[in-house]
Amino acid sequence: MVRGTLDIEAYREKVESAHNIVRKWAHNTPILNSSAINSIVGCEVYFKCENFQKIGAFKMRGAVNAVMSCGITQKEKGFVTHSSGNHAQAVALSSKFAKTNAHIVMPKGAPKIKINAVKGYGAQVYLCENNEVSRVETCDNIIKETGANFIHPYDNEKVICGQATCAKEIFEELKEINVIMCPVGGGGLASGTIISTKLYSPKTEVILSEPLNASDAHESFLKKKLIPVVSPNTIADGLKTSLSKRTFEFILSGAKKIITVSEEEIIFAMKLIWERMKIVCEPSCAVPLAALIKEKNKFYNKRVVIILTGGNVDLKSLPF
Repeated sequence: MVRGTLDIEAYREKVESAHNIVRKWAHNTPILNSSAINSIVGCEVYFKCENFQKIGAFKMRGAVNAVMSCGITQKEKGFVTHSSGNHAQAVALSSKFAKTNAHIVMPKGAPKIKINAVKGYGAQVYLCENNEVSRVETCDNIIKETGANFIHPYDNEKVICGQATCAKEIFEELKEINVIMCPVGGGGLASGTIISTKLYSPKTEVILSEPLNASDAHESFLKKKLIPVVSPNTIADGLKTSLSKRTFEFILSGAKKIITVSEEEIIFAMKLIWERMKIVCEPSCAVPLAALIKEKNKFYNKRVVIILTGGNVDLKSLPF
């Protein structure tokens, strides 16, 4: 796939089907704005509050679509995934809705608040080393023992189409949006956002954002070659993952640009959301606003929507 060759019509029915499932099992989250933040950035900015979503993050959309679109026989075998947190919670809760087992592989360094939440949804947690080999081996062993269905956090069409419902809801509620922004880690939300933007608001630009300390997507986008992340060191723990070939192709086809931001810029934006909007967001969630502030002159007088991706933060470890 090269820029401009995405066969978008092939996804229309899939996104519509995903939204029928998501409507039943997840929230249509509110869209909020702040006159104070508008004044700071010099544009009209709206926030799609996925931090109010079930499990506190957009990941619920993709997981519940992947789980609930399975047949009865598949559901009975249960589900397995690896995730540092939000996707783990989403698969756990979706499996609970489906009345089946969830096996969640998490790195030993995952935030305790997320590990406890996964267990709270009734899933069995397996801690592994914080590397790809350990995650894959642990998942493979679980699949051999249980026959459970593997749901990749982002390299999965059902997951991507579920994430696409977030932007779909935005375009159903707001018109004449110049720019839609979201962060990029593994690229599932970015891919889904690109799909829905092309389907429902093709004149809108998709601008992605990423921590400078985990900037594989930015480098890949510039060089038009998939480059994996190496030793990411960012407060935005949800964005430490490399793109997959699938998500990179979507991003290459539909993103206008990717803006990178420093740790200090992320913390400033996160604090701004907490102070001015009085809502909880996690560091990954603040990355798009940090990007908007960094390049605010390029957004002057535009109508911008930012997807606030999640609010699962350890209140004992706030960076401000």
